[in-house]
Amino acid sequence: MSEACSSGSCLCGEVRYEISPPYLHFQYCHCSRCRKATGSAHASNIILPPAQFRWLAGEDQVGHFIPEDTRHFANGFCRRCGSTLPWLAKTGKAMVVPAGTLDNGPDMSPEWNLFWESRATWYRLPHELNAYPTLPGKSEPCRLNEG
Repeated sequence: MSEACSSGSCLCGEVRYEISPPYLHFQYCHCSRCRKATGSAHASNIILPPAQFRWLAGEDQVGHFIPEDTRHFANGFCRRCGSTLPWLAKTGKAMVVPAGTLDNGPDMSPEWNLFWESRATWYRLPHELNAYPTLPGKSEPCRLNEG
């Protein structure tokens, strides 16, 4: 793979992978399945052709959950630490990479929100909330565009 590759791993470091651009999409998905799979308000997924994905270590530690009643959705996870990991879409035509598992990169920003009408009722846009460099009470709020 090229020098522009990004690498990723699970929380315990047992599983490692590499992805190579160009990516098809980088998106936030608010569907109920992605929310449950991530335990968050949305999944931050990078979509790429399977040929641009490579396991570097620990592929045998990757578990899968593939619901029968879905057209595309599946889920990958580390059997040791439980981290969500990349998974092959049921069509076999795309790898779905949870962006939060990347150790570096990518040189791309999210393009859109999917299934916005399915978003969690409690979800608030980041700019609507106070932002702290560390913990509230340990640091003063900052403006989001200041990092």
